Amino acid sequence: MNFLAHAYLSFRQEKILVGNFIADFVKGRQINDFPIEIRMGIFLHREIDTFTDTHPLVKAGQTFLRPECGHYASVITDIFFDYLLIKHWKNFSDISLEDFIQKTYDTLDKNSDWFPERFSAMYYWMRKDNWLYNYGSIRGVQQTLTGMSKRTRFESKMENAHLMLLEKEAEFEVIFFTFFRDLETFALEKLKEIKKAHDFD
Repeated sequence: MNFLAHAYLSFRQEKILVGNFIADFVKGRQINDFPIEIRMGIFLHREIDTFTDTHPLVKAGQTFLRPECGHYASVITDIFFDYLLIKHWKNFSDISLEDFIQKTYDTLDKNSDWFPERFSAMYYWMRKDNWLYNYGSIRGVQQTLTGMSKRTRFESKMENAHLMLLEKEAEFEVIFFTFFRDLETFALEKLKEIKKAHDFD
């Protein structure tokens, strides 16, 4: 999943959110450098990604993208799901999207001392260009995927993937609603398991 979904699936818990955001930038034994709650957020992030990558509905959605974009389909569906989460935000939260995003940035700013160097460099641009909000428009999706395509080692065709979203948005919406409810239930239960395993209530 992408950043906005990971923020939402942190369930308004500050240190869990921080871990959820920095997880991809923490390798091996580096995880031991963080407080227990941030480590739990890192564990949760990884569980969420594994659940997403193996979910049959997500794989079904990726079949629309694989002929053109190959293995980058998984990255693209992550962005599409943030777009759909924003589009249908009121179905998931009683907090306005703008307030939620601002609170997310404020929480991350407050905990910036825990940022890995590579995440800190990326976060500057995330905050400056308001990535979390920009995922909510087709233009924002296109800009994000175009930027990512420029950083890939091989031709990805990601810069054109927004056209598939325009063409198949109804199909992706059906997939998203069923999958995301599954994911939300899974993430909440998994977080409880992680806390129990670490004797943290």
